[in-house]
Amino acid sequence: MRPWHLGAALLMVTIWGFNFIVIRWGLNDVPPLTLTLLRFVLAAFPALLLVARPRSPWWQVASYGLFAFALQFSFLFAGIAVGMPTGLSSLVIQMQVFFTIGLAVLLAHERPRAPQVAGALLAISGVVLVGFHLPGGGTRLGLLLVLAAAASWATANMIVRRVRGEPLAIVIWSSAFAAALMLPVALLIDGHRSILQTISTLSVPQWIGIAFQAWPTTLLAFGIWAWLLRLYPAALIAPFTLLVPIVGMSCAVWLLGEPVLWWKLAGAALVLSGLALNVMSYRRG
Repeated sequence: MRPWHLGAALLMVTIWGFNFIVIRWGLNDVPPLTLTLLRFVLAAFPALLLVARPRSPWWQVASYGLFAFALQFSFLFAGIAVGMPTGLSSLVIQMQVFFTIGLAVLLAHERPRAPQVAGALLAISGVVLVGFHLPGGGTRLGLLLVLAAAASWATANMIVRRVRGEPLAIVIWSSAFAAALMLPVALLIDGHRSILQTISTLSVPQWIGIAFQAWPTTLLAFGIWAWLLRLYPAALIAPFTLLVPIVGMSCAVWLLGEPVLWWKLAGAALVLSGLALNVMSYRRG
């Protein structure tokens, strides 16, 4: 992997890791679906007016927007909102790596190596350990919602490999489709009065937080992600996200005061070991 590409990957995962903190701050004042809608409206406009639509059929771009943005972040934001700890959310969503590999096996007939299977089992055991120690009710529901977000992200990974066009254009136009898909859902669940009241009362720091989610996190980081997936196999690129929970969990302890508990560390060690084993199996292949 070229040094320039490696540097871009490290920038991407650093932005994504810190963004979990920004998400938690945003959810203190904005409902999950409204926050998702605002994020992708800002990501799409006004950039949409300056970038031509990707050459792929519109339904491919819309499908990517549905799974990568509308569904993934609706599930993720809802999971955090109902009680899933922010740091653990940054860890559990990395199960998208193994969901991606599983979909590649089913849809592209790729054959997983034995270390990849072992890595998946390690990571799953880490998630199970976390699940057993979470409080009941909303927090366990939050775990399921974050796993659903991971599955949506994995589906998007398979779609984006087929979408033709510049990565930035793909992200911008997919964000526009995500915003269009989210608008009726947010209107139905949150209500137009709640959405308008939320928008009218947002402070400058809150708008800055939403802009961070829209521009560096979505346009830059997801643009890098789509670009790298076009250059390298998914089995190499997807595991780079093992760095995201290191950033996310560290920031959650430092900025949010989340406690450091043995089962969190053990669960993180199992998931990250599984991800690392997957990377090592690719490099030795």
